[in-house]
Amino acid sequence: MNGLGLHKKLEENAFLLIFGILFVSALGGLVQVLPSIFQESLTTASDNTKPYGAVELAGRDIYIREGCNVCHSQQIRPLLAEVKRYGPYSRADESVYDRPFLWGSKRTGPDLQRIGGKYSDVWHRLHLLDPRSVVANSIMPAYPWLDKRAVNADNDIQLKMRALQTLGHPYTDDEIDEAPTLIAGLTDLDALIAYLQVLGVRESTGDSP
Repeated sequence: MNGLGLHKKLEENAFLLIFGILFVSALGGLVQVLPSIFQESLTTASDNTKPYGAVELAGRDIYIREGCNVCHSQQIRPLLAEVKRYGPYSRADESVYDRPFLWGSKRTGPDLQRIGGKYSDVWHRLHLLDPRSVVANSIMPAYPWLDKRAVNADNDIQLKMRALQTLGHPYTDDEIDEAPTLIAGLTDLDALIAYLQVLGVRESTGDSP
């Protein structure tokens, strides 16, 4: 009876009800968040995982700007069907240098976690400019403007690399100073392809293009 009375009092008092909802929600959030803070695999890169170079980092920004992550996930789940189709399942230490991470959950197009090296630069160029020229039934839109827009060598690439450096990305000062030179003269398409070509390659082989 006491329990029923307490429950009725909680339902009749809006303040107590709101407090109870917030308390339970906060408790549930802490149960999920706190373990991840102390999980070393989420903050420690594997020996083969390397940070993105200046060109790949610029390409990643274009990938996000164009909304590629809306239709393509970068998270291969540990399921037999997914592993057979896309390759080894994704691991936490592969995303240490991904800020923000692009795991995603919606797949209008295939997962791109292991796309690096699967196709040539020429294939990617044709696919991005005219998807149906290489995949007849593709529903992906074309991105012809990427080949006409130059990557801005005076953009915030150095500021971004320095910010990432403070967060633990092992960029050297020389790499940051050289960044504008590396992206000078490239188009958005060049940078985007460079980014796609390192997805999964850095983790699986340890090579840094």
